[in-house]
Amino acid sequence: MRLAATIYKELLLLFRDRAGLLVLFLMPAALVIIISLVQENVLKATGETDIRVLFADHDGGVVGVMIEERLFGSGDIRYVRTLDGETPDREDVERAVVDRSEEMGIVIPEGTSDALERRVQEQVAEAFEKGEGQRDRGTEGQRDKGTEGQRDKGTEGRRDRGAEGKKDDGTSDLPGIRVYFDPVAQGSFRTAVENGLQRILMALEMEMKARAFSQAAPPKADGIIRAITGAETDGPLFPRIDAGWGRERVIRVEVARASRGGDGKLPTSVQQNVPAWALFGMFFIVVPLGGALIRERQGGTLARLLTLPVSYSVLLMGKVIAYVLICLAQFGIILLIGIHVMPLLGTPVLEIGSSPEAILAVVVSAALAACGYGILLGTVARTYEQASMFGAVSVVIAAAVGGIMVPVYVMPEVMRRISDFSPLAWGLNALTDIFAREGTLQTVQTEVFYLLAFGLGTMLLAWGYFSYKGNVDN
Repeated sequence: MRLAATIYKELLLLFRDRAGLLVLFLMPAALVIIISLVQENVLKATGETDIRVLFADHDGGVVGVMIEERLFGSGDIRYVRTLDGETPDREDVERAVVDRSEEMGIVIPEGTSDALERRVQEQVAEAFEKGEGQRDRGTEGQRDKGTEGQRDKGTEGRRDRGAEGKKDDGTSDLPGIRVYFDPVAQGSFRTAVENGLQRILMALEMEMKARAFSQAAPPKADGIIRAITGAETDGPLFPRIDAGWGRERVIRVEVARASRGGDGKLPTSVQQNVPAWALFGMFFIVVPLGGALIRERQGGTLARLLTLPVSYSVLLMGKVIAYVLICLAQFGIILLIGIHVMPLLGTPVLEIGSSPEAILAVVVSAALAACGYGILLGTVARTYEQASMFGAVSVVIAAAVGGIMVPVYVMPEVMRRISDFSPLAWGLNALTDIFAREGTLQTVQTEVFYLLAFGLGTMLLAWGYFSYKGNVDN
């Protein structure tokens, strides 16, 4: 009965503080909405979500077909082929990217596929000519001359095609495509798209070379066989090679995201930000909780309460339970925002994982840790200004160190080690494990234990300090 009365008293005081309630409930909700929307655009800028590309294919050949199938076929990149109903030229594509009406542009010049085919045929023919030249010189001559012959046949030939081309990585005279990026586009995004295009073109080049080799090798082999055996037949002597062998894959790469449930879904911006900023808002409970303790002590309310037949532990327990209920309400409201409001703003819906009981255990333990810290702060601080300033700054620091604002994995080694001691890092790791990795109560039991130990430890410190300094010390 005494505990229930204490809880009712704390809740009544909280609900009378309208401004404090707005801070406790609206601040984390606004942070979740704003940060999730911002990060959704950041992921888009870095290529983690789908982007829009202006694709101008003036060639109409195999190069454009392969890029369309392999780069755009995954669905991660949306592309358009026309501007105002017409295929844009190179200047139009560049202007569209500069004006930011398009995020990226790819231009395939006319004749690219034919030029690529001719270049492949030339390379295969040159390779056979060099091989025949080496065979004519013989192994002995090659050993005596070292690399002189190769320099005469290879380097001089390349010099004839232009030394300037070699200085430019040997690609200045090759057919190519042009890619336009917004100058402010992230470097990782540019690199990813460029590497993707390079892999596609390399695969196309190897396929063409395999086909050209399949066509050129049998006649060469027939000539060698006739020269050795003296065969008179006009028919092919060497088996013909299927031109499609260059397209067949002999190894594959399997990419899977690690998860305990086997689902392996990529966490969205909502799944990353909802638990993080909800936890941040829960720990801001230290400011009103610490302030309530200071006001009761300075106003004489605590002294009058202790004259009643109720112990200080019951008063503290009432505060803890009341503020834990507030924290649960905070987290519940933010979950509802992630599930029902965020999709209306264009973000993915929040998926909370497969273990609601694990979420409840983490949230309750994090709320107890926040309440314990608030009680310690309200017990040690002498004024409300001290408690509010130190409490807010310390929570922001713990959030920054704990990975709420910046992922821990991008921090220096010393900061990663410091983050191991942040209660917000414990809570965030546990919630991320549940939301993104299909974690269960068993997998987050270590973080839950740390949070409970932190909450109990701070309450014991507050109790010891209160007993040492006196219950009405201002």
